[in-house]
Amino acid sequence: MSLSPGAPEFADSHLIELLDGFGLAVKYVRAEGDTLYHDDGAGGEIGVLDLASGFGSLILGHHNPEIVAHAKQLLDEQVPVHAQFSGYSFGIDVAAALNRILRRELGTEEKFYGLFGNSGAEAVEIAIKHAEMDRGMKVAELLDGIEANLATAAEAVAGGAAPSAAALAALGVDTFDALAEEVRRRNAVTAARQPLFLALEGGFHGKLVSSIQLTYNADFRTPFKALAAQARFVPADRVDLAAKIVEEERVALLDVEVRAGAVELVERDFPVFAAFFAEPIMGEAGIKPLTADTARKLREVCDAVGVPLVADEIQSGMGRSGSFLASVHSGLRPDYVVLAKSLGGGIVKTGVVLVRESRYRKEFELLHTSTFGKDGFSSRVALKVLEMLEADDGAAYRRAAERGARARSAIEAVVAEFPDVLLEVRGQGLMLGVQFHDQSGSADELFREWSEHHVFAFALAGYLLHEKRIRIFSTASNPNTLRFEPSIFITDEQIDAFAAALRDVAQVVRDQDSAKLAR
Repeated sequence: MSLSPGAPEFADSHLIELLDGFGLAVKYVRAEGDTLYHDDGAGGEIGVLDLASGFGSLILGHHNPEIVAHAKQLLDEQVPVHAQFSGYSFGIDVAAALNRILRRELGTEEKFYGLFGNSGAEAVEIAIKHAEMDRGMKVAELLDGIEANLATAAEAVAGGAAPSAAALAALGVDTFDALAEEVRRRNAVTAARQPLFLALEGGFHGKLVSSIQLTYNADFRTPFKALAAQARFVPADRVDLAAKIVEEERVALLDVEVRAGAVELVERDFPVFAAFFAEPIMGEAGIKPLTADTARKLREVCDAVGVPLVADEIQSGMGRSGSFLASVHSGLRPDYVVLAKSLGGGIVKTGVVLVRESRYRKEFELLHTSTFGKDGFSSRVALKVLEMLEADDGAAYRRAAERGARARSAIEAVVAEFPDVLLEVRGQGLMLGVQFHDQSGSADELFREWSEHHVFAFALAGYLLHEKRIRIFSTASNPNTLRFEPSIFITDEQIDAFAAALRDVAQVVRDQDSAKLAR
């Protein structure tokens, strides 16, 4: 069997080398449903069960016939792809459809505004930008209020009032004019501070300039820390610690009030933080759903700090969890919802941020635009995807829940059989993760080496691909967890095939037979 890696000299060579080392550098030539086909080197094809599924992008499978037919029809009809600044776009229809769904899922009558981009990471960037614009406008409102108060104080001083001795001493000045100048100077310094964001430890929100700052994995984030506003990370099981973090970063603006004929200094809390980002199911952390307690505390923290709660549903949304939004399982009540991946039906690139009307800044849409953000083609494909998911009173969501339960039961049986090898299975619906025990203390030298370099799962994946014709990968920040994210059309036979393959590879690990994996 030949697995051709293609032309690595023209690709990401280091990644290709890593994949090739574990037999994962494969040239796939065709895809259908939950199956990818690679060249067998003799003019034929070999099919493999694809459980990576575009890392959650294929809720309806590869090349879903209904979506493909719709896309072909759009192209045959020569529908406008680009008609910017016409006053209308099909993105408006997508936003309207998503509004109906979100209002139902979140139990609210409030309207959501849609802001479109080309991918999940770009949608996160849009959310970051909108949150920062909102914060900046709040800062401007605070500074305008302080200017008005300084003007009022100046009138009072002209009429015989005077700064208090405490106010003058606090700023090291001896006149009201000097006091006002120092207030403005200090406030200008404070207002120039970079914003901060809150995010959960283990979270993943993309790898673009700003979104990477919210991604917890230091290997991804650290090389680019100097490029954008930073995040403070909060343990998912100790969200109450956010209050301590907020207090550590607390900064105040100076203001004045006239009381009983004296001008007094007062402090106004400066909005340091712009938003709190959280995944309802933490994908790259190892497929870990938020608990109801965590969701409640997230809402409480955001309300106390006055920042929007952003639900990153890029991987967990679009029905994968058994409901359109994974947020509903924990009762998470976000102000922003970020969607992408399966929104494009597996064939187009699109992402969107939905912002509650009470949080939305209409000025934003004049400052942020994107050539392909809501083009006519991707928008109408997204509309078709939403139509299919919502058909028959949400039959797709029920199927995701049922298929997920069937898969979980099969995986749990293997976990019960190999408790010394497999730690647990986690997740919701068709977003599941099965975690292997750490092998860094293994008696097998190669097992230890793979574990130390965080590539043990690559060895497992290579074995499963070659020996069992199953394609699966680990989660980025929890390298001992394999992700199970197929389409809703996965069959009993395919689920059982994965369970059998998992049982086989667990036996290899139990036997500490690295040679079998390595070859």
